[in-house]
Amino acid sequence: MSDPVLVIEGLRRVYATGQGLLEVLKGADLTVAAGEIVGLVGPSGSGKSSLLHAAGLLERPTSGTIRIGGEDCGALDDRARTQIRLNQIGFVYQFHHLLPEFSALDNVALPALIAGQPRREALARAEGLLIGLGLSARLKHQPAQLSGGEQQRVALARALTNEPRLLLADEPTGNLDPATSEEVFLNLRDLVRSTGVAALIATHNMEMIRHMDRVLTVKDGRVVPRD
Repeated sequence: MSDPVLVIEGLRRVYATGQGLLEVLKGADLTVAAGEIVGLVGPSGSGKSSLLHAAGLLERPTSGTIRIGGEDCGALDDRARTQIRLNQIGFVYQFHHLLPEFSALDNVALPALIAGQPRREALARAEGLLIGLGLSARLKHQPAQLSGGEQQRVALARALTNEPRLLLADEPTGNLDPATSEEVFLNLRDLVRSTGVAALIATHNMEMIRHMDRVLTVKDGRVVPRD
């Protein structure tokens, strides 16, 4: 296996609630290597989303270490964390969150444009990703003109447009019917294999996990191999 892209060690996340402190993560550890798809399962409230938010540098953990590409992200200021999110991490969610007034092509190119890439290069990269996902006839369509599966493939292409090292997905097919869910996940798997991105995917879809390299369970605030 190649060197890990994501390393999490001793991750704790404590939230203040009206009833006192709630410790969701109690020392979670995991690694994800380049080109590897790791599934993350567990009941609602187990801490899957908290772990993904910490891994994606969207929230600071209470304690623990997060390394992306070998860099310890704990001491980084907000600006540095934002740059890592923009340049090294791609996100896919259950709902696509596409901009409704933009075409599929422009939605996918947007992260590269924000990162300062020339428009011609950003559009070329976006077009290549969309064609690879079977959307060559949908480049100019707005989200409302696309099916649910097509919208989610556009969201997947957008997550990969900046050639991230790490892809984080939270229920990426949770809003799709079973057949479309299978199709979209196989698209995701093929892109992970072809790009070498490290993928961590939280899901309740037990059919999806059979396509993954490893499956981990969030249990009692820790991450353990799935039985």
